[in-house]
Amino acid sequence: MPRNETIDVDQFALEITGRIRALSDASVPNVRTIRRDISMRIARAELQQVIALALRLSNEFGLRSVAYELVHHHKAALRSLDVGALEWFGRGVDGWKSVDAFALYLAGPAWREHQAPDSLISTWALSKDRWWRRASLVSTVALNNKARGGSGDSSRTIAVCRMLADDRDDMVVKGLSWALRELVRRDPDAVGQFLDESADILAARVKREVRNKLDTGLKNPSRYSRHLD
Repeated sequence: MPRNETIDVDQFALEITGRIRALSDASVPNVRTIRRDISMRIARAELQQVIALALRLSNEFGLRSVAYELVHHHKAALRSLDVGALEWFGRGVDGWKSVDAFALYLAGPAWREHQAPDSLISTWALSKDRWWRRASLVSTVALNNKARGGSGDSSRTIAVCRMLADDRDDMVVKGLSWALRELVRRDPDAVGQFLDESADILAARVKREVRNKLDTGLKNPSRYSRHLD
C-alpha cells in the first residue's frame, strides 16, 4: 500500500464489526488478532481516515478498545492526538474497561509526548465523574511502564496521585494503587516518600499494595506464597 493511500472507512468499519461479531469466542486475543490484521492493512492510510475509522468504531458497543488500539498502533494518528481529539475519543467512557483502554492507548501516550498539557489531566483528576478521575491515574502508566514506551516521570505521576490521595471511590483507589506500583519500578524512593507523607489520608488498600510492591516486588505476596504451598 503506497503511503497516504485512501481507504474506504465505511467498508473497513463494516468488516471489523462483522468479523468481531461473528467470533464464537470474543476473547481479547481473538479480537486482537483481527485488530492486528486491520492495523497492517491501514498502516499507510491517511491519518485523518484512521481517526475517522476509530471514531466510528468507538460508537459501536464493545468496540472502543479496538478503536483506541487502531489509533495507538498507527504512528501518524497517535502523534496527531491533541486535547480536542482526546475529548472526542473520551466521550461516553463509563466503565473500567473503556476508561483504562482510553488512558493506556491514547491519553497516556499523548500526555507523555506533551501533545496534551498537564492541565488536562489535572482537570480529569478534579472531575466529579469517577471514571475521569480514574483516567487521570491510569494515564500515568504510560509515563512509567517500559513496555508501553515510558521512561519514568515521578513529578507528573506524583502530582496526579497527590490530587486523589484521599479519594475513596473503589475504582479510583485501585487506579491510584496501580499508578504508584508502576512508578515503583522507576523511582521507589519517590513512592516511599509519598506513602510516608500521605499515610494519614491514603486508603488502606493503596498503602498495603504499594508497600508490598516496594518491599517484595509483588502486589499481594501472601497469595503468591499460598500458590507455592
